[in-house]
Amino acid sequence: MTRQQWIELILLFTPALLVVAGAFWFASRFVEPEPPKRIAIITASQTGGYFATGTRYAAILKRSGVTLDVVPSAGSVENVKKLLDPASNIQVALLQGGTTNSKDTPGIVSLGRVFLEPVWVFYRSEGTADKLADLAGKRIVVGPVGSGTRALALEMLKPNGITETNATLLGLSGNDAIEAMRKGDADAAFFTSSAESPQIQTMLRLPDVKLMSFQQAEAYTRLFPFLSRIVLPKGAIDLVKNIPAQDVEMVAAVAALVAREDLHPALVGLLVEAAKEVHSRGGMFNRTREFPKVEDPELELSDDAQRAYQLGPSWLHRVLPFWMATFIERMKVMILPIATIMLPLIKLVPAIYRWRVRRRLLYWYGQLKRLEHRIASSPDRSNDDKYRSQLESIEQSVMAIPVPATFNEQFYSLRAAVDLVRNRLKPV
Repeated sequence: MTRQQWIELILLFTPALLVVAGAFWFASRFVEPEPPKRIAIITASQTGGYFATGTRYAAILKRSGVTLDVVPSAGSVENVKKLLDPASNIQVALLQGGTTNSKDTPGIVSLGRVFLEPVWVFYRSEGTADKLADLAGKRIVVGPVGSGTRALALEMLKPNGITETNATLLGLSGNDAIEAMRKGDADAAFFTSSAESPQIQTMLRLPDVKLMSFQQAEAYTRLFPFLSRIVLPKGAIDLVKNIPAQDVEMVAAVAALVAREDLHPALVGLLVEAAKEVHSRGGMFNRTREFPKVEDPELELSDDAQRAYQLGPSWLHRVLPFWMATFIERMKVMILPIATIMLPLIKLVPAIYRWRVRRRLLYWYGQLKRLEHRIASSPDRSNDDKYRSQLESIEQSVMAIPVPATFNEQFYSLRAAVDLVRNRLKPV
């Protein structure tokens, strides 16, 4: 390729490339950033079910190349504070039902309700207690400050007229709460955990300790929408020892998987799929596929989570690795503006090139025609040398034109016309 042809291509394609670059820049303003490769979920005590659930989520996200750090905490109240703290690196949390709502924490959205947390109320008494009001004046274990159990226990005790002024509220948890009940240092204790929890299994077998059957279970679900009425069937814990000895009416909070409202949509989708994998199996108090639930009575459900539940993973995410599928989906927003620019350019640039070549050939046709006219109208042959010099100049300029193969016919016709005009001049 000649130097002239290189210059021609540069002059022709530089504006086109600038237009394409501008289109890429404009479209990039609307492309979502790449999802982070590392996020953190805050749970509860390392010995509790929340932490175990977070660990299972982490193992599932690891398969997609995302690291989920599982952070322990004092409980759901602390989890909310960490989520709302701009300086915190926490983006996701597990919360006990009743901990917060959209009005109080507008920056937090729900990714669905994921499992039941039965409220176990154990008490020491020779008689039978079937209402929380029966605990007035007692020593009650409600859990440590900052825990979801304490927040829920205080919420449930309040309409029964039980407060710190007429009862002793103990901030114990775990094994300390069990020992207080075993030794008689506490008269009642609240726990929120699964039936399989070692703590619950221990409490159910303590002598002189009974599990409260809520006579008013349905009333609590009306007062507190985040609670559900459940029944622990007779013998469900131990068929041989018949534990419990009769059906027990209970209430359960429904744990929520929540996140900051700015969590990347691709990670929301991953967490929803993890929740489906972990919580879809049935349990003692719920049917198969009852959880996770695409609803939340307290927090606004994330739009991205709703789409993930309704549509599931996209075709790209089903056939490609997570990061490749995410990259392609992020680039989709650029396809339309780029295609809008590229398709006309694909047709326009060659058309402009052909127009420029044709224009140059026609220009020199015009110059040759004018020279021929001057030669024909001049009877004096003394100017032939001058005309010949002009003709040489025209021929050199024609030869310098970068002509594509599609214009060979016009090009050689122009060269033949130059020779025709040359023949009209007298020989040197």
